[in-house]
Amino acid sequence: MTALILTGCAKNDNPFFAAYENEYGAPPFDKIKTEHYMPAFEEGIKQQQAEFESIANNKDEATFANTIEALDYSGELLSKVSSVFFNLYSSNSNDDMEKIATDVSPKLSEHSDNLYLNDKIFIKIKSLYEKRESLKLTSEQNRLLETYYKKFIRSGAALNPEQKEKLRVINKDLGLAELAFGQNVLAETNAYQKVIDKEADLAGLPEGVRQAAAEAAKEAKMDGKWLFTTQKASFIPVLQYSENRELRKELLLAYSTRANNDNKNDNKANINKIIKLRIQRAQLLGYETPADFILDNTMAKTPKAVYDFLATVWNPAVARAKEEVAELQKLMDAEGKGEKLEAWDWWFYAEKLRQKKFNLNEEELRPYFKLENVRKGVFDLATKLWGLQFKKLDKMPIYHPDVEVFEVTNADGSLIGVLYTDYFPRASKRAGAWMNNITEQYIKDGKNHRPIIANTGNFTKPTADKPSLLNMDEVETLFHEFGHALHGLLSQTTYLSQSGTNVRRDFVELPSQIMENWCFEPQVMKTYALHYKTGEVMPDALIEKIQKVGTFNQGFTMTELLSAALLDMDYHTRKDTADFDVNAFEKSSLDRIGMIPEIIVRYRSSYFNHVMGGGYSAGYYSYTWAEVLDADAYQSFVETGDIYNQERATAFRKNILEKGDSEDPMTLYRTFRGKAPNPEALLIKRGLK
Repeated sequence: MTALILTGCAKNDNPFFAAYENEYGAPPFDKIKTEHYMPAFEEGIKQQQAEFESIANNKDEATFANTIEALDYSGELLSKVSSVFFNLYSSNSNDDMEKIATDVSPKLSEHSDNLYLNDKIFIKIKSLYEKRESLKLTSEQNRLLETYYKKFIRSGAALNPEQKEKLRVINKDLGLAELAFGQNVLAETNAYQKVIDKEADLAGLPEGVRQAAAEAAKEAKMDGKWLFTTQKASFIPVLQYSENRELRKELLLAYSTRANNDNKNDNKANINKIIKLRIQRAQLLGYETPADFILDNTMAKTPKAVYDFLATVWNPAVARAKEEVAELQKLMDAEGKGEKLEAWDWWFYAEKLRQKKFNLNEEELRPYFKLENVRKGVFDLATKLWGLQFKKLDKMPIYHPDVEVFEVTNADGSLIGVLYTDYFPRASKRAGAWMNNITEQYIKDGKNHRPIIANTGNFTKPTADKPSLLNMDEVETLFHEFGHALHGLLSQTTYLSQSGTNVRRDFVELPSQIMENWCFEPQVMKTYALHYKTGEVMPDALIEKIQKVGTFNQGFTMTELLSAALLDMDYHTRKDTADFDVNAFEKSSLDRIGMIPEIIVRYRSSYFNHVMGGGYSAGYYSYTWAEVLDADAYQSFVETGDIYNQERATAFRKNILEKGDSEDPMTLYRTFRGKAPNPEALLIKRGLK
């Protein structure tokens, strides 16, 4: 491991201390070194702290400009280094960056507390908030003022000195525990390798899956063997196609027991610490549970509202899943082996049932889903809906050879922003798919600063003789994350903290999930589903099969998803800070809702990154909540008879994608749709009604 150099880095040698020379304002990834981060973090904290003190000690009467705007525009250097570091920490990490993250986390926690527990600044904000109706603010400014006031209250500004000190300790310890949780998940994911040395054990696996496993083994210096991991692109095809039941079982159990093996990467103690600290924080701030605290700042508002909402979908979902169990068991019984359906059998027999019912083998679709073509398809969709243009930039600085960069412009050539794509798994990247901001959009001194956005995934890698060929889930995920990217790219807000995806957690998934509605529409597929060898468009017969299979296996999909949302809620409605048995708690939670044993919850506790450190605590329900919005929103296109309807597309851009958090999300939705969303749209879309 390279020795860390955390001090002594001259400012004139550190790219973060100079304006980025790139014409798009993109970071010089080729010049940024590990030793540049900590000095930039420390100087960024120092500079923003000086800005806080200037605001706090300003003798002039508090105004929106000298208080709220000043706060929102502060911290340029800290934002600069933070956005680069945490993007790369998720997508291209190493031991040195793990060490920096551990060292800087308490510093950033303390810095945040230094703002939100600052009495002088809070008094100024409170005075503005109390006379806000007489300030003649724009609706955007008024919402920003209200947001800052509530953020200060929710961050402890109204606590007494002793309580504030206690909160500082909680925040610091919580940040470190959440960080450790994610580090353990990554370590466990990278630690597992299943090496196959007998070709007979690969029975049933398509040639492309075998080839990918052989190349993975070769990269690991195990020539002549086959290597599988707990990355989804590696093990899901095994669950779908392997005739080796023991192999399916081993891989699924390896995946579903990550960080739950009583070793150095075990997360059960971290979960106890995280939940305990969140309970302490919530109760210190006057809330009964973490969920009460978190949801107070969402569209849902209360735990009861979330539980009631989830129940309306859970009941039909699990009922459908039980019907699916019966169908799959019949397939197993027909084989005469006397076996009972288990979780490691579901994917395998669901694939058999799909082929039997619809004569559709998902592997026959892969040749038509070349990654570059799918990406072009989603670009073309954005062109048809909003006139966006995409140009590949070959000379932009990048942080890994897998990264590609695109300029995004309006139809008139005006710049919208820059999009980085980084699609393939590697040991330095955490699992999953996500969108991040490298820089965010905002307007200052008349200049509209355009954003730089990253879309990151862990899709099927190219092999020696084949490009990256995606499965249906990966296609849908690429469209989903591009929707998040559009939310960031098309933002047109004045203030950075309201820009793009800085919205309520249960609203942020609307722009991403609505894109999924287009991805398998026949008109859209014909633009990207081209055979990677011949360039021929996918035959109509195959496209028709995809339409028919649209609601297949939805009991499984929704049960897997909703059980995770309910487990999340159960953790965050705890009131007791005593230690608890994580596995017993998880089992009790799932038993209570009637989880069927043939399905494993989408995220078991020990690797549930979304809620233990990824910003979705008491918020995993958001995916289903937003699916009501996206199903209803997409229906507004369908109702016109034109899925590319320009009036609807313009309304969605102007009222949703450009607005960020500048207005209340339900107000934005009603303005776009003309009415409140219809919850039945979700059940109809999923084939549950």
